[in-house]
Amino acid sequence: MTRTEEFEELRPLLFSIAYRILGSVSEAEDAVQETWLRFDASPAQPTSAKAYLSAVVTRVSIDVLRSARVRREEYVGPWFPEPLLTDPYQDPERSAELADSLSMAALLLLERLSPLERAVFVLREVFAFGFPEIASAVGRSEAACRQLAVRARRHMDAGRPRFEADRAEREELAGRFFDAFREGDVEALQELLAAEVHMVGDGGGKAPQLA
Repeated sequence: MTRTEEFEELRPLLFSIAYRILGSVSEAEDAVQETWLRFDASPAQPTSAKAYLSAVVTRVSIDVLRSARVRREEYVGPWFPEPLLTDPYQDPERSAELADSLSMAALLLLERLSPLERAVFVLREVFAFGFPEIASAVGRSEAACRQLAVRARRHMDAGRPRFEADRAEREELAGRFFDAFREGDVEALQELLAAEVHMVGDGGGKAPQLA
């Protein structure tokens, strides 16, 4: 297998890692492209392309996230992660877990974490990487990564709702909502929404926000 073929085979995984760390499709795609450039320019062939490329894309994503957070502090209005409807990293055994990690709620919770905590949490909890691999990816000791994972999990758990809705019920409610929205059925929408709910829009940092 050529180096290009190895990379293309792993591209969906690399994008998935980058997207969950960054919360932006365009930034994730840029991180994957930078990873390819570094891989292509490297004179040595790594023992494990997956481990090497996962480490590179993680480090690139951490650097991008640190820079992006400065820009987001100057953002006009609230900044929201960019929704991704389908995950290109197809793993049938873990598809439900991976899908949940793509939800807007999960991405907003990840915003609570520092770049390092976010990277460690994503690699450990979403992609089930071992701590030796994570330590290599983020450039920290295994002990430090375990501490980062504990802190990240604590932050994530603190932000989750006390009661978790059943997955089937969530999907049914979402389907009813979008059906009513498409049909312009205001009464049905009112029945589905709580009275205290407020809608907040993200205008890309350029337009006035809905609230």
